[in-house]
Amino acid sequence: MFEALTEKLNAVFKRLGNKGHLTEKDVDEALKEVRIALLEADVHFRVARDFVARVRERAVGAQVLQGLNPGQQVVKIVHEELAGVLSGGDHKLHPAPQLPTIVMLVGLQGSGKTTTAAKLALHLRRQGGQSSLLVAADLKRPAAVEQLVTLGAQLNVPVYREAPGSDPLQVARHGVEKGRELGVHWVILDTGGRLHIDQEMMAELAAVKEAVGPHETLLVVDAMTGQDAVRAAGDFHAQVSLTGLILTKLDGDARGGAALSVTSVTGVPIKFMGMGEKADALEPFYPDRLAQRILGMGDVLSLIEKAQQAVDQEQAKALEQKLRQARFDLQDFLEQLQNLRKMGPLQQVLEMLPGFSQIKGKLSGQDLDERQLKKIEAIIFSMTPQERRNPDILDGSRKRRVARGSGTQVQDVNALLNQFREVQKLMKQFSQGKGRGLLGMLRQ
Repeated sequence: MFEALTEKLNAVFKRLGNKGHLTEKDVDEALKEVRIALLEADVHFRVARDFVARVRERAVGAQVLQGLNPGQQVVKIVHEELAGVLSGGDHKLHPAPQLPTIVMLVGLQGSGKTTTAAKLALHLRRQGGQSSLLVAADLKRPAAVEQLVTLGAQLNVPVYREAPGSDPLQVARHGVEKGRELGVHWVILDTGGRLHIDQEMMAELAAVKEAVGPHETLLVVDAMTGQDAVRAAGDFHAQVSLTGLILTKLDGDARGGAALSVTSVTGVPIKFMGMGEKADALEPFYPDRLAQRILGMGDVLSLIEKAQQAVDQEQAKALEQKLRQARFDLQDFLEQLQNLRKMGPLQQVLEMLPGFSQIKGKLSGQDLDERQLKKIEAIIFSMTPQERRNPDILDGSRKRRVARGSGTQVQDVNALLNQFREVQKLMKQFSQGKGRGLLGMLRQ
């Protein structure tokens, strides 16, 4: 979502970094471009204006302009101020003193509220095995109840529902009672939405909130609607006193201004980000990490967390032993590719690597194509177990059979084998002690 903004900011900072020293005029010219980039990204004009003013106040001091690497110091100031714009309030969900903790999700139709309810239940289960009950209290949108029931069945999360025509207030009350009866940690209410904000909807939400007393009232808002999302957050907060926001569709191609504006304008903290359609595509919100992503610095901590979720610990230990003994084969290669795909879309994973934004433009669309990973998987799946353990036995006849079985060409098989041999060389260096740093990281 922030691709255009990241490119423009990086271009500004690159020019600053090429200067041996900075003048006040240099800073003003750079910040003028930063302000334009923020406005083009649909950031609220007041947020952009105040942000640039704060950066300038800190950047024109003698300590920055006359110090070493002034360009880098300006980038550091921008990062800190950007994290400040994104901060505000408590970004975490906290369990109530007594079970269950009640979370009420509100939002307009089309924001992804029902899907987000299921994603949140999965996230809470993965964070310490906490159980949830989904309550289907959205009785306005056709098929909303059935959608939640289907999602619950897919994720093995119980769903409380009542017959069509039931009163939403009654469904919410009974759902909370059912949660207490089941002893779940969280009760997640999926409430009714509308295409537009109206008083009937707000009155219904206010009545539900008063009846069940939720510990968290979270607005699910589509980040791709830009400043409309910010206005919706302000309206909902005024009517039902939000405790947090969940921004969805942050993997889309919108400009991202809502994410950068909403907390500053409304005072409501962002708690989660929806990064895709899959059930596990919900990330906790960390202001400093998102600031790093926007500035092209990567997000190593989130990458590590994704890797820990995707990689089985026993499998990781076995892989480390193979690396030490230089016994890394095509089966191991296949398993690592599968782990990589579990971490999410390839481009999203790569964008968490520091410096990726600087080389992204040099990569072709084919380099970032998920289909390339699927092709590699198909080729390895078409090999026998013996061939995966010992690729050197793949002669011309075997390669032709593998190519036919995977729907590829012999040159594709050869290309994979060449890539694998390069990986093997690297693994051999690790086994000889040249890669102890990496092995140490694997053990952490």
